[in-house]
Amino acid sequence: VLGRILTQGSRRHLTSWKEGEAIEEVLGLKSFDEDDLYQTLDWLETNQAKMEEKWFRLRFKGQKVDLFLYDVTSSYLEGKLNELAQYGYNRDGKKGKKQIVIGLLTTKAGAPIAVEVFPGNTADVTTVPAQIEKMAQRFGVSNVTLVGDKGMIKKIPIEQLRARDWHYITSITKPQIEGLIRENVFQLGLFEEKLVEIVDDGVRYLLRRNPQRAQEMEKNRQERIGKVQHLCNELNEKLRTKPKASLESAYKKLNEKISRFKLGSILTLQKQARGLDLTTDAAALKESSQLDGCYVIKTDQEEMSGQEVHETYKGLAQVEWAFRTMKTGLLEIRPLYHRKASRTRGCALVAMLAYSITHH
Repeated sequence: VLGRILTQGSRRHLTSWKEGEAIEEVLGLKSFDEDDLYQTLDWLETNQAKMEEKWFRLRFKGQKVDLFLYDVTSSYLEGKLNELAQYGYNRDGKKGKKQIVIGLLTTKAGAPIAVEVFPGNTADVTTVPAQIEKMAQRFGVSNVTLVGDKGMIKKIPIEQLRARDWHYITSITKPQIEGLIRENVFQLGLFEEKLVEIVDDGVRYLLRRNPQRAQEMEKNRQERIGKVQHLCNELNEKLRTKPKASLESAYKKLNEKISRFKLGSILTLQKQARGLDLTTDAAALKESSQLDGCYVIKTDQEEMSGQEVHETYKGLAQVEWAFRTMKTGLLEIRPLYHRKASRTRGCALVAMLAYSITHH
């Protein structure tokens, strides 16, 4: 754990780094080698549940803990022999690399409580039941509110939370927002910078438009349109000056660009005698920008004010910061070189414990 904080690298690095450090004076350890460190990872994995339970009770003795933040991330692997390695949705942008999925449970302030490692092809939503069971059985908490993003807290986790009379705070997707507008649960005109609350069938919806985010999204859209137009001009120039240039090839290339930038509903591409014609659908462009900067937070929590719910959901940024620190910042959990599942889980626990110290 201290090695994660003081010097990043492999277990081999740690065994050489200790030379010249005050390991014996501070920790009472005369020496250790790589085998000792690997055995410790195995021991950590075996004892993780008991450790997290004891740690939880020591930290929150006499305190009511009724709100947890939960999020997942993925971490890519070097090699393909890790027992948990699978191809899945890669958040690191590392194509062709297998990965693991890591779930982190924290307090409202972002202090880690528990970490869990899943196979790399595990969907976000399927990791939630294990967290619900962990909170109920291992930590013995009641009347809990679980906070998670729209990729995790969906129908089945919500039903499991309700079965325990627990609550949730999450957000909904753009297609879900559009569906609720069509069903007249709320109207587009209600999205303002000021928070607006709508209650429907026992569910609270908190609506807001972030003007800064709206500007960013509009700028990004215009930049994508500009890049497509620039490529169209380049291709047309090539078709004009090079008789052997293929119109079909140019058409395919530009269509792929439009598709990759998700502008198919806005831009229309047609072939002409010796060139490409790109037009913008003004109505579609206006429609695509209607929900820029808009988001909806969904909850069945009745005791908190709308502003408290909003601030609590925004607290998920604490978990995201923990992941950044554990994966690529101070603690560098990735890239992972382990093969055994036990040591992979132990490595994640070491990173979480190290982050807990730096967070404190």
